[in-house]
Amino acid sequence: MSVLVTGGAGYIGSHMALELLDAGEKVVVLDNLTTGFRWAVPEGAQLVVGDFGDSALVRDILAKHNIGSVIHFAAKIVVPESVADPLGYYENNTAKARSLLQCAVEGGVKHFIFSSTAAVYGEPKSTPVKEDDPKDPINPYGRSKLMVEWMLADTAKAHPLRYTALRYFNVAGADPKGRSGQSTDNATHLIKVAVQAALGMREGMDVFGVDYPTPDGSCLRDYIQVTDLVRAHMDALRRLREGGGSIVCNVGYSRGYSVLEVIETVKRAAGVDFEVRMSGRRAGDPAAIVASNERARKELGWTPKFDNLDEIVKQALEWERGLTAKKNGSLLRQSSQIGHNSR
Repeated sequence: MSVLVTGGAGYIGSHMALELLDAGEKVVVLDNLTTGFRWAVPEGAQLVVGDFGDSALVRDILAKHNIGSVIHFAAKIVVPESVADPLGYYENNTAKARSLLQCAVEGGVKHFIFSSTAAVYGEPKSTPVKEDDPKDPINPYGRSKLMVEWMLADTAKAHPLRYTALRYFNVAGADPKGRSGQSTDNATHLIKVAVQAALGMREGMDVFGVDYPTPDGSCLRDYIQVTDLVRAHMDALRRLREGGGSIVCNVGYSRGYSVLEVIETVKRAAGVDFEVRMSGRRAGDPAAIVASNERARKELGWTPKFDNLDEIVKQALEWERGLTAKKNGSLLRQSSQIGHNSR
């Protein structure tokens, strides 16, 4: 049976498609290409351009491609944007997920893996945060994801569908083989922004808040390399196929780095300095959040391989340096195809 990857033309989704193909899986990608890229879908995966909230389209895909498992990445993910546009986030992340889930139940899908977030915890009372700790999201993004977790739990009780919800911490880096990476020009991921500043693609960068109760006053986060993250999904899929029950797991390294530490790491790796402006706090940003990954290690058998901030930053730098050429090459090929089709 095939695996459906929603958002498979995006950052994490494209890495997931690569990992599945490397394992010999049949992969169907559903992406509306709003933030993803056609060229990011790896050769061997079948791309369907459309919205995961389009029930008729999803039903057709599930039936036509004999989908046995769904790995759901497609979502809006920018915290400040969610504060400014909460209804847009509830529509895209929650309402459309409910539609996708209904299609999965009706289509006989057995396994559902959901891209959740550490934002469901809000401001943790202690770190590292564990899966059973209180969930009290402080922004619409976190709430929109937590509601999907609730829907999954209730659906699994009523139907023969088992799920894994993986709560991501801060995803960074690129495929070690150089096949994919963070490709969105205006992405808000810290390492992406710092790398672009180091390469002269941005006029410096802003640090939002240096008055948090952390060692250097800037926010503290757990940064997880993207290939390690998608391998946790592979472990989750294997577990479900072997009869494992529904579960929620954190996916992080159980260590934190501050914003200022990350910026210094990028400067050191790039061998350049760049302007860093100190700005006020952003709405919806918790001071510090670090994962406990004991459950993922024990229940999924997950063993991270790339827990090294210097290596993660190096991957991001190398990917960014080659990204412009990759995009330009894609545009040239598209232009050539258009010209050929018009004759």
